[in-house]
Amino acid sequence: MTNTLKFDTLAVHAGNRPDPATGARQVPIYQSTAFVFKGADHAARLFNLQEVGYIYSRLTNPTVSALAERVCALEGGAGAVCCSSGHAAQIMSLFPLMGPGKNIVASTRLYGGTITQFSQTIKRFGWTAKFVDTDDLGAVAKACDKNTRAIFCETIANPGGYVTDIPALAKIADRKGIPLIVDNTTASPWLCRPIEMGATLVVHSATKYLTGNGTVTGGIIVDSGRFDWSASDKFPSLSQPEPAYHGLNFHGALGPMAFTFHSIAVGLRDLGMTMNPQGAHYTLMGIETLSLRMERHIRNAQKVAEWLEKDPRIDSVTYAGLKSSPYYRRARKILPKGAGALFTFAVRGGYDACVRLVDSLELFSHVANLGDTRSLVIHPASTTHRQLTPEQLVAAGAAPNVVRLSIGIEDADDIIADLDQALAKATA
Repeated sequence: MTNTLKFDTLAVHAGNRPDPATGARQVPIYQSTAFVFKGADHAARLFNLQEVGYIYSRLTNPTVSALAERVCALEGGAGAVCCSSGHAAQIMSLFPLMGPGKNIVASTRLYGGTITQFSQTIKRFGWTAKFVDTDDLGAVAKACDKNTRAIFCETIANPGGYVTDIPALAKIADRKGIPLIVDNTTASPWLCRPIEMGATLVVHSATKYLTGNGTVTGGIIVDSGRFDWSASDKFPSLSQPEPAYHGLNFHGALGPMAFTFHSIAVGLRDLGMTMNPQGAHYTLMGIETLSLRMERHIRNAQKVAEWLEKDPRIDSVTYAGLKSSPYYRRARKILPKGAGALFTFAVRGGYDACVRLVDSLELFSHVANLGDTRSLVIHPASTTHRQLTPEQLVAAGAAPNVVRLSIGIEDADDIIADLDQALAKATA
């Protein structure tokens, strides 16, 4: 029945069944470390991946599994894995694919923390990243070499709100025989389903729009189940006997679920990047209102962006919902319901004016987050992107004169009034 239900219905019902023991309508918080086996044979079957069930909450937990099932249904995937944060989801998505000396091709337009993770942290694993402007498809294709194991991008790039041509990147990935990984955090599956556009894996920071209220850190990876991991020898952890799991050939044994089961049986087991059941519960409740929230987020963002674009104190606005945006037509194709609620604008007066603006806002919350019901503001060059070089800042859309907004679901006129009074102080 799940395959026939529409998005809004899945957001409420997917992964949610009355508790068999109590009849509880909402998914319970299974705050248990371990789960009792029915017997020695049952335990063996679970560890052999011959039967799906619960062993230990670092691996599987009923509340967390319900969330994985729901997000998988919303994204149209074959399987999903929940973990402790969006950054954990990124590492988990790469873990079965990579090895020492291997690389990924990544967009230059990514969240600053992701750029740092890919340019610095993954070097400790012997992995590297090549950063390429994903609007230059020829450069993306050229950057892929024999050691490239994935292409990575964001649907709506943080912070600038730039829209990625997912189908075009998917074609390149297919030609190169590698997966396309799309971070869909800033769009949410309500706005975009990258798997339908050719993506192999989709990652989320559940901290953002999925939960929607700033209470949870969590990450989710959704696998399309469509990639042929055995088509080449590039992915031995999935296509050959895996020494980390008593020689099991995951793709041979589990087919479309190979990536998902490897991520649980090896990834969560050994990396320990586990989502807690209470966090999963909050995210499940948040997703129930995802459609309603996204409609308001986008309506407000469109109104605010149009107002900012006309204001003489503003040099530019990056919102892809504006006809002046170079991404307007692409957004209409990739994001037909709207261009999201995250974008930047450049303030006349540069860095100092941006700082004064942020300090003068009253309704907006100055936080390092996005996708909250509340309107949020941050100056990326002095915070989330401050580890980047000047060249990287410009490439990422986080120049010193740029402020990032995450538009909430308050009354749009109140949001505009707050920006108006803060701009008056910032540019006086």
